[in-house]
Amino acid sequence: MSAQRVCALDDLADGGAARFEVGGHVLAVVRIGGDVYVVGDRCSHADVSLSGGEVDARACTVECPKHGSEFDLRTGAPLSLPAVRPVPTYVATVAGGDVLVDVDESGTGAPS
Repeated sequence: MSAQRVCALDDLADGGAARFEVGGHVLAVVRIGGDVYVVGDRCSHADVSLSGGEVDARACTVECPKHGSEFDLRTGAPLSLPAVRPVPTYVATVAGGDVLVDVDESGTGAPS
């Protein structure tokens, strides 16, 4: 499966996260300036949506709104307890003003 359109870049608030379902995957899509990061939308510690958490643009992290675990948006690695397992990351690109995500290519996330 190739990259699928998620939304228009302009639909994403700068410094914010939004939840999307693409190809059976629930994703948290984060825009920081012109870069887009995509991680699995569920905290690896608890079944909580990361898209409802706070984004730290300078640190490139998203915080779980329930217990405060922070995740690196580039790698999915947990940076604080109680989470100890990473969340999946996905490759995102921006083409023609649209955000595209390849949900079959999970791994180290990279900005678009």
